[in-house]
Amino acid sequence: MTLAGPVRGQIGTWLRERGSGLMALALLIGVGSGLGAIAFRWLITSATELLSGRPEYTTAPGAAHAWLPGLGVWFLVLAPAVAGLLYGPLVYWLAPEAKGHGVPEVMYAVSEHGGRIQPQVSLVKALASALCIGGGGSVGREGPIVQIGSALGSTVGSRFKLTERRMRVLVACGAAGGIAATFNAPMAGPFFAMELILRDFAVESFGAVVLSSVTASVIGRAVMGNEAFLSLPDFHLQNPGEFLLFALLGVLIGAAGLLFSKVLYGVEDLCDRLWRGPEWLRPGVGGLLLGLLLLVLPQMYGVGYPVLGNAIHGNYAIWFLIVLLFGKMLATSLTIGIGGSGGVFAPALFVGGMGGTAFGLIAHGLLPGIAGSPGAYGLIGMGAAFAGSARAPITAVIILFELTGQYSIILPLMLTVVVATLLSRTLSKDTIYTAKLSRRGVDLDARQRRGRLPDRTVADVMEPLPDKLTTNTKLSEAAQRLAQSVDSVLPVVDEKGRYQGCVTAGAVAEVLGDGTADNGEVGKLLEVPPEVSSENKLVDALDSLVSVEVSAAPVLDERGTEPVGWISHRTLLSCMGTTANTR
Repeated sequence: MTLAGPVRGQIGTWLRERGSGLMALALLIGVGSGLGAIAFRWLITSATELLSGRPEYTTAPGAAHAWLPGLGVWFLVLAPAVAGLLYGPLVYWLAPEAKGHGVPEVMYAVSEHGGRIQPQVSLVKALASALCIGGGGSVGREGPIVQIGSALGSTVGSRFKLTERRMRVLVACGAAGGIAATFNAPMAGPFFAMELILRDFAVESFGAVVLSSVTASVIGRAVMGNEAFLSLPDFHLQNPGEFLLFALLGVLIGAAGLLFSKVLYGVEDLCDRLWRGPEWLRPGVGGLLLGLLLLVLPQMYGVGYPVLGNAIHGNYAIWFLIVLLFGKMLATSLTIGIGGSGGVFAPALFVGGMGGTAFGLIAHGLLPGIAGSPGAYGLIGMGAAFAGSARAPITAVIILFELTGQYSIILPLMLTVVVATLLSRTLSKDTIYTAKLSRRGVDLDARQRRGRLPDRTVADVMEPLPDKLTTNTKLSEAAQRLAQSVDSVLPVVDEKGRYQGCVTAGAVAEVLGDGTADNGEVGKLLEVPPEVSSENKLVDALDSLVSVEVSAAPVLDERGTEPVGWISHRTLLSCMGTTANTR
């Protein structure tokens, strides 16, 4: 009995501080994520069968409910409303963060809250998303399973009192395990977690995330089989000239991915403006509107992988593919807008598959000697749409490679995905995930760059200017002055006192070292650091100093001509230390 406390303490220390301890926790989370993915898939199938009469309704879109044939297809109007009345109060009262597509909430928790996610999110998200998808919500499984697995990782990290850095890694482990088990994609899981959740590829983190992904995938395969979540045709590159077509495909489908993001948040804004009732009732009432859309286009019911498979295999005409493309954008946007719970990863693949296949049919008709199978363009389009909307090119390439298992897809896929990603970066600052956070005033890129720097301006921390040199100061004198300076860099003015730039101790020492320029002047060694304004954020000032490898620089006035203060690495490090001590 007396040894129990010390033993527990040693185990806790091992888990918190040693690399092997982190791997042990990653293994545990992989097991939990795999089991969670199995349970989640079962919940979705059960809810779909209960509310539509079939385990997967889109295998027979437009059919009546198997148990309620008297309603005919009109049950499609009721199913989303009934589901909304069930999951709406559940989300509103128990876990509001379970609303929506899930991934942005995890990204925010990792960036701003040290990876801390409430434990109840796993259960609420699983139930709400299963009911939403089972009731016809046109959303995917990836957002919910990412949030479910991440909440598990956060709970384990909190239980063992891990540091924030390790907590974030465990959250990523849960996300990777969930993705790997749900989609039978053990390679895509780690890259999704590292590229979108952690936004970092540190070696220790990558090892833990891969271990969790592999573990979850093995468990998922043992129960759900070894088949990919989507059956796809073989890929063949018919002609080298097709690379031009694939580049054009990247432009068009990348733009479609961006449009999907715009439509998603546009519809959500419209729903916010129109709804005046209690939030818990919104999914139920909004479900009636979604049901009317399903009545017109029943192929939008649920995730819709059978419909995507039919499109890739060439079972639809061009006009219908276009209808399905825009129908999915609208149906997914409406599902999220009314307060539904589900992911946007699968809808992005759906949009890309429809658009890519339509493009392939047109290209094959116009250039039969160059364009290959239309389904090949559908495959590539899936990756391009995800890359254009989520800006995760590595994940897009890996998951399509895993789905097909064909190396021949790699080159055209990489080309198309890169083009789509570049287009996305050019036309939009945010992705389909970060846009949700930007609308709340959260900038993940700035937070990642800032690290522990406080969100303050240069004016708050800048120091007075040190003694200035003139352009005709002799190098021997400048060397003495620089040796006495704190930052080994001093500002330089001309004979009229106008700012000209800076001179560093390194530059002066390099010239004096050869013994031939003792009488040289400072004006010949001027460097002009990037402008730092008093209104700049501290992170922007740090970027400026790092970009030219100087330890300090003047802070310029509003006109950018005269120095009014001094900012240095030393000052910025002091700000970081102050922030850390106040935590």
